[in-house]
Amino acid sequence: MEKSPFPTEDMALTTILVVSEMSRAKDFYQDVLGAEIYREYGGDSCVIRFLGNWILLVTAGGPTDDKPDTQFVPPLNPENVSHSFTIRVKDCMGCYETLKERGADFLTPPVDWGAEIRAFFRDPDGHLFEISQA
Repeated sequence: MEKSPFPTEDMALTTILVVSEMSRAKDFYQDVLGAEIYREYGGDSCVIRFLGNWILLVTAGGPTDDKPDTQFVPPLNPENVSHSFTIRVKDCMGCYETLKERGADFLTPPVDWGAEIRAFFRDPDGHLFEISQA
């Protein structure tokens, strides 16, 4: 059997985020970040497109035949981060003001580190986002 090439240009990467309340998550991603809702499945999953990327929002769930012993849960403690998203921007302070007006909850105002200006905020379930200006 011949191996299939991997990766190929027709593939796409989707990030799965587990959320506690779908309507609240959809509101945040659509109204605060400006993401596009692409498709919804039965009230417990929603595909969004954001900055050319796919994000699948799902509610919590237990093991399945294809992922035995694996539970999907929203972040238990937002202060412990295992992944985050960085949004590269041209104007960190301007983006900060816009997102703050739309309801983003920032940890601090933007901090200027010399080579970079950045600020962090969370979605309603605690997933961490960063806006960063080089």
